[in-house]
Amino acid sequence: MKKLLFILSFLPGIMSAQTDKYVVDALVSPKKQERLITVGGPSADIQGFTSEAIQIAVDALPADGGTVRLSPGIFKMKAPVRLKSNAVLVGSGPETILKRIDGFRSKFIVDADYGELKVTVEDASGFETGMSFQLTDARNNDCWDVTQGTITDIVGNVLYIDTHLVRDYESEPNGVVTNAGSCISVHDARNVTISGLTVDGNKAKNDLLDGCNGGGIGIMRSNDVTIENVHVMDCNGEGITWQITENVTVRKCEISGCTNMGLHPGTGSPVSVIEDNNSHDNKVGLFICWRVHHSTVKGNQFHNNSDCGISTGHKDSDVIFENNHIYENGVDGVYFRDEDVKNSPHRNTFINNVIENNGTIKGGYGFNINGNASDLIIENNIIRDNKAGKQKAAIFINKNSPPVRERNNTMSGHSLGNIVYGK
Repeated sequence: MKKLLFILSFLPGIMSAQTDKYVVDALVSPKKQERLITVGGPSADIQGFTSEAIQIAVDALPADGGTVRLSPGIFKMKAPVRLKSNAVLVGSGPETILKRIDGFRSKFIVDADYGELKVTVEDASGFETGMSFQLTDARNNDCWDVTQGTITDIVGNVLYIDTHLVRDYESEPNGVVTNAGSCISVHDARNVTISGLTVDGNKAKNDLLDGCNGGGIGIMRSNDVTIENVHVMDCNGEGITWQITENVTVRKCEISGCTNMGLHPGTGSPVSVIEDNNSHDNKVGLFICWRVHHSTVKGNQFHNNSDCGISTGHKDSDVIFENNHIYENGVDGVYFRDEDVKNSPHRNTFINNVIENNGTIKGGYGFNINGNASDLIIENNIIRDNKAGKQKAAIFINKNSPPVRERNNTMSGHSLGNIVYGK
């Protein structure tokens, strides 16, 4: 059995449905009652350091759950591992590394129409069956206008795909297909855990991955997901993104070196718990997107991000920010985006945080409050500039914003004063 699995891990493209069934049956047979499948090294159940090897193990788990444990080593990720309900994916610590393969891109040379399951490209040489893809054009190139999925077959220069195209895409002037994708995805699942590993996005050799559709770890339409003790690094895009979710917990993770958001909950993701993480050297440490309400942000570090530490906005209400350290970000410590009254992030509370020395690149504020957020509480925080003086004020309040309930904060060192109102 071990020998068969060793061969299959290196030849996933030739496995027949019958062979797949044999592997699954052998791994989870009632006789063995196995709920743990190991992947990677020579003693693993499935040998091989590839995304395909991990996927075989995930697919072999019984419907009511089990664990896939990864060996130390570098796994080459040409497509995201798609986790299903009740699955646990656990590494052997930081030395288990899931690393994106180098990127490839090509123009598509025939318009790609809404609902199609194929795309004709100029150069198919760098694409493979089973590889992730991302398709955009000049008008449709971000958020829900992007199509992502997996290549199922290649015939000549035609890529067949598993996802119906979500827009009408024009080949000219900028119609492009790339192999950009997540390393781990959780779509339409519940009760999933990811822990004890490193995700390396290989950003220097990959195209930008759209953040609403993926990241180092991308979660979509899923509930009760926990990510713990994971380092997501160097993604050309976002570190961890979760959209249309409930009860997602990200705890004790490090997110670093990503060209977009480090952490991105959004598109209706209530009851998010973001706790004891270190998000640094990204564009934004934590970008709270649309309708992330009744959530907790506690005990985190957001620092040295090129834009702000935390950004919040559209209907992101009833969130508690407690005991966070927000420092040395390029612009603001905390930025409230400009929203009208009905869409502002109401009833947010900031308590016992340290916000200091922000504005290192463009100058900024501890809190930069725009829009119409009501019942905003800022209490018992330390807000200070004790370095270069680029955090110009502790709290800046736009002229149209409601009053802030500011209480018992320690504020010092700001060139424009502690509380400044826009004119």
